[in-house]
Amino acid sequence: MDGLNRRQFGILGLGGVAAAMGSTRSARAQAPRFVTILTGGTSGVYYPLGVALSQIYGKAMPETKFTVQATKASAENLNLLQAGRGEIAFTQTDTLVQAVRGDAEVGFAKPLDKLRSLAVIYPNYIQIVASKASGIKTLADLKGKRISVGAPKSGTEINARAVVKAAGLSYADFEKVEYLPFAESVDLMKNQQLDATLQSAGLGVASLRDLASSIDITVVSVPAETVAKIGEAVYRSAVIPANTYNGQTADVPTVVTGNALATHAGVSDEAAYQMTKLMFENLEAMKSAHAAAKQIALSKDAAAEFAPLHPGAKRFYQEKGLL
Repeated sequence: MDGLNRRQFGILGLGGVAAAMGSTRSARAQAPRFVTILTGGTSGVYYPLGVALSQIYGKAMPETKFTVQATKASAENLNLLQAGRGEIAFTQTDTLVQAVRGDAEVGFAKPLDKLRSLAVIYPNYIQIVASKASGIKTLADLKGKRISVGAPKSGTEINARAVVKAAGLSYADFEKVEYLPFAESVDLMKNQQLDATLQSAGLGVASLRDLASSIDITVVSVPAETVAKIGEAVYRSAVIPANTYNGQTADVPTVVTGNALATHAGVSDEAAYQMTKLMFENLEAMKSAHAAAKQIALSKDAAAEFAPLHPGAKRFYQEKGLL
């Protein structure tokens, strides 16, 4: 990487990005640099939105090469940011809170003090989908069944722990627990090797659309009283609208948390400012990448600080009168 190791790049390379963003003349004088956008599995929502961001940024910053990296999502992304092995990342807001305060149970042995927030983007719906053949209709019906709860210590798996506990269950109550990404979970359900999958993602996630087009499904309700038992402000009740998935003919209550874009303290103020600004100025391109982006809006909620707001992002929100 132009003679720089990854740690050096995390500090110096984005100086090049800032130059590319802020000054055409200085940008031409800079050698090409690389920025890694950390996403999630390719069948989720983070990955296509990360590709859209890379295209938006790439057009505005031709001297910079943007790479989209598929990962296990939230927890892995935040650990990579802390280590300077990525410059911008998608994450769930609840995982971001846990990373900032340090929560060893979900993969953060100590507080990740370098994390900075750029924007809160769209809500993540915790979607529990069972095969109709399994007979599962309620959370209680999951007892003794085979379920996938997402990749280990991913945002989805962290959500699964919270919902399962609030429902008065534990992983020990299931016949089998698989820790698999979205697409692999769906494949096992198609092959009748799993009864249910819990996936935390934007509405209309590709993996669940695929599942619903292949087998008859039941979208399992998460009642408001269960959501209240989670006891964390980042979780709230919501509804999966009817016909979000094939065969889902009625609204289904569930629980949502948020999604955010994060970065780290080594990213320059100008780079953070431009990355935040460019996303909000190109929301149509984001919406074209995935329907979940229709819920991204420039508002005070976008500037919510689940981690310290990066000074560059703060400058953008101040210009828009949102702080």
